[in-house]
Amino acid sequence: MASRTLIGIYGGTFDPIHYGHLRVAEELADNIGFDRFYFVPAGEPRLREVPAASKDQRCEMVRLAIADNPVFRLDEREIKRQGVSTTVESLQEYHAEFKGRATLCFVMGADTFVKLHHWRHWHKLFELCHLIIVDRPGSLVMKDQQRLPEEIRQACVSRWVARSSDLTRCSSGMIYVAQTTLLDISATNIRALVAAGRSIRYLLHESVADFIKTHHLYTGANGFKNTGKNYS
Repeated sequence: MASRTLIGIYGGTFDPIHYGHLRVAEELADNIGFDRFYFVPAGEPRLREVPAASKDQRCEMVRLAIADNPVFRLDEREIKRQGVSTTVESLQEYHAEFKGRATLCFVMGADTFVKLHHWRHWHKLFELCHLIIVDRPGSLVMKDQQRLPEEIRQACVSRWVARSSDLTRCSSGMIYVAQTTLLDISATNIRALVAAGRSIRYLLHESVADFIKTHHLYTGANGFKNTGKNYS
């Protein structure tokens, strides 16, 4: 296992990317020792509302936010893929690109994990990657597995590991709940602040805040404005 490349994969709409995302990624990369950590903006999410900013705008905000971190990478595959994108499809592509010599760790929030059984082909995730779960501030979901949906609880009962080092015992199929600094920042609140004309300083990277201001994002009806302009 020592010769395998250790890859972190963090998907999301990133609408916009903020310090809550970045701090979790930084601590995971530091504590687990990822060789590379990919941010993968969603193209057309299947189980949540259409993002307010365009695909290219969200991609550019991620690019700006991670520019000074050599471990972080922007992955545009789901932005460029036509139609609704699936995580399983992306993970299969990673395996092909690394020729099966990478250990993939997919990062998701606890609020996403408890809905995992609604994903397409979700059981295949365990064949392709480890799952790293990060919880939101104030949530108790990951502290009591009995509160998980029955289908998820049964599928995951033998997969939990207590230490991040346990993820190197095999190439996929384990679940690790990460202890990270969880900043109570949400993209929804940031968009609402912009719509109300209030400050978003210190909630997200300054370059991202400047991009939002320059391109008048999130200032339309209900705080959501998508100009559709290409920034790639």
